[in-house]
Amino acid sequence: MSRTVIITGGSNGIGKELVYHYANKGYKVVIADIDEKSGEEIVNQCKVNDLTVYFIKTDVSKIEDIKILIQKTLDHYGSLDILVNNAGLSKWKSPYEITVEEWDTMINTNLRSVMFTSREAAKVMKGNATGGKIVNLASTRAFMSEPNSEAYAATKGGIISLTHALATSLSDDGIQVNSISPGWIETGDYSKLRGIDHSQHLSNRVGKPEDIAKACYYLTSSDNDFVTGINLTIDGGMTKKMIYEH
Repeated sequence: MSRTVIITGGSNGIGKELVYHYANKGYKVVIADIDEKSGEEIVNQCKVNDLTVYFIKTDVSKIEDIKILIQKTLDHYGSLDILVNNAGLSKWKSPYEITVEEWDTMINTNLRSVMFTSREAAKVMKGNATGGKIVNLASTRAFMSEPNSEAYAATKGGIISLTHALATSLSDDGIQVNSISPGWIETGDYSKLRGIDHSQHLSNRVGKPEDIAKACYYLTSSDNDFVTGINLTIDGGMTKKMIYEH
């Protein structure tokens, strides 16, 4: 029996790759996103290839939308085994200029959503014979920063802390919770990257969405009953390489 996975923010970027990766592995996939047009395009493409993908329009910053997402998933597929909290906003703004409203929007979309989507999913997963798996997408920006990224950095650092807290609280229910911190993952035109972009990485290349999808699949595999509470950094070694400007 195939497993059911919800991927928030699944209409674009890394989320889109996650959708295709799980669908091609035979999973029943739910795309939860505010971008209805792109989400439905993915669903239609998957139907052509006999892949099982369903779109539910969801604003993860709204608690009611999260509850509806879980219920619609159960109504459509009858099960929920995996949740990938991928949805998020990125916006750089000076700490002198960012408004309280802009800060709250970032926190609610990137961080609060992880807590409450995980909670609603866990209510279902704890009744599964095999429990469940939750993966939260953080970022290497939880550990290192560029200017004017305070709100984004705060959410990603919060996700990592929330991950090990949830892993602890949900362990008795057979639910594993892990996070992934992507580094530079190019979701646009990879061919336009420069040599200097690739050389900043120990892997000698910039990351691709499939690098994250492979890591996520490992953490949510049915035979993984041991790894939980960790943050897996997938950055081609970029955060371990000392780079000096001459």
